[in-house]
Amino acid sequence: MTLPDNNADWRAHLAAKNAEPVAFEVTRMAATERPFTGRYEAHWAPGSYHCICCDAKLFDADTKFDAGCGWPSFSKAAAPQAIEERVDRAHGMLRTETVCANCKAHLGHVFPDGPAPTGLRYCMNSAALAFEPLESE
Repeated sequence: MTLPDNNADWRAHLAAKNAEPVAFEVTRMAATERPFTGRYEAHWAPGSYHCICCDAKLFDADTKFDAGCGWPSFSKAAAPQAIEERVDRAHGMLRTETVCANCKAHLGHVFPDGPAPTGLRYCMNSAALAFEPLESE
């Protein structure tokens, strides 16, 4: 898949994928959706979550948990190389930003307050994700 190379093309690409209205701002400008507003915050079907921008697999649904924070939360990435971490010093805080390793879309942040065995909470924006249901056999 050839990815867009400018903002207008990214907006058109995301619109064609039926992405949430804030998807461009979240994925390309590192914005954050309001808590408890995203389509996947209270979504519990079996399947996998992928990058809305490039379709790279990011998380398996069986690693999703209810952190009570208002954003979809996962205890681990689908593969170690799926997520890239970056230092984020925005808004006067020191956090770890997560981006799609394939297309560099902003996904959210990771925090060290998740469940065992990883102890991690990947706090993601729904607008950065696309869900693929588990296919019936």
